[in-house]
Amino acid sequence: MKKKLKLLFVVLVGMFMMLAACSQNSTGGSSNGGGGKGKDGENVVNIGFTGPLSGPAASYGEKALSGMKLAVEEINETGLEVDGKKYKLNLVSLDDKYLPNEAAANAQRLVQENKTPIVYTPHSGGIMALQVFNEKDNFIIGAYSSEPTITESGNKLTVRIPPRYDGYIEPFTKYSMERFGKKLAAIPTVTQYGKDWAEVLLPYWKKSGGDVVYESAVDFTKDTDFFTILTNALEKDPDVLFIGGPSEPTAKLAKQARELGFKGGFIVMDQAKLDEMKAVTDNSYEMLEGAIGTIPLVDAGYPGTDQFVEKYREKYGSDPGAEAGFHYMSVYIFVEAMKAAGSVDNPTEIHKHIQDALDALPDDKKVYEVPSIDEKGGFVIPVRVAAIEEGKIVYIE
Repeated sequence: MKKKLKLLFVVLVGMFMMLAACSQNSTGGSSNGGGGKGKDGENVVNIGFTGPLSGPAASYGEKALSGMKLAVEEINETGLEVDGKKYKLNLVSLDDKYLPNEAAANAQRLVQENKTPIVYTPHSGGIMALQVFNEKDNFIIGAYSSEPTITESGNKLTVRIPPRYDGYIEPFTKYSMERFGKKLAAIPTVTQYGKDWAEVLLPYWKKSGGDVVYESAVDFTKDTDFFTILTNALEKDPDVLFIGGPSEPTAKLAKQARELGFKGGFIVMDQAKLDEMKAVTDNSYEMLEGAIGTIPLVDAGYPGTDQFVEKYREKYGSDPGAEAGFHYMSVYIFVEAMKAAGSVDNPTEIHKHIQDALDALPDDKKVYEVPSIDEKGGFVIPVRVAAIEEGKIVYIE
């Protein structure tokens, strides 16, 4: 009798464990939720982010993430309905320390554990690492990088958010040569993005009649003092320094160049932002005189720029940069694409409806003007550049 009771007890425990497991699986991976049910039973769409949230590039990653957080909060407050169902957005962010292999591992975790239909990453190395498997694993890459090869690769589930950087090469070169001279020293970031920029800019500089008198790169994840590399560069008597990477360390490099006596101009890669660099150079543009880069968001004047800047200042107590602005707007674009696709968890259909989303985007969400997405998955955005002249931001035609 005791053996029968014991056997019955074991069978009942096993049945309860199986039922519990089935219940857990059904609530944790709902195919309609891009992440399933929330703690209050609502439908949840998880949006993934992998970027640098620690180390020298942490400020860059946090600024990108801040725009997404603001958009998610607003959307959840006003409500999101797709195909007759109401959803909440949930932003899941992981630190990849600016390392491509970490970004790939994070993306796999986000997709497997959180069922994210979209994973953002704000660096080209991470994006390319994700492109190895995102089509197979069926998720969209929210690619925040102006690297042209990201969309030239033919990946059908990638959306390149900012404009291609090769549109900056001609105006940056022309302005710098005409104002300062034809001798260029190149000290960009050592990342793949920096290498790609150099591979386009330096040949164009030479083709335009200039000389590249020094060529190296700086590892902002390791180097905090740039004395040696700058001394070697300045010995070649350059008229212009080509620099760039995250805004804060790029500004420190520019500041140290001035302290070492450099009087020329700066070509600043589009990853670094002039207004963000100003915060490092004693809150003044004086040390950045002659620098040319992308126009600061607060000066851009697009239909939704002023409203976004005001909301961002109210929440974070500071001015937003391009990272925050583009990420904020792109969340709204992806949400509009979900509405048009009638699905929150079908990445292929969501990607197909990006143009519909751009057409439906309200003016107050147009932090930038994005009229279309090209056939390769890149947002088509007119290039706008600015330079520092007499301590002020000046728009360059």
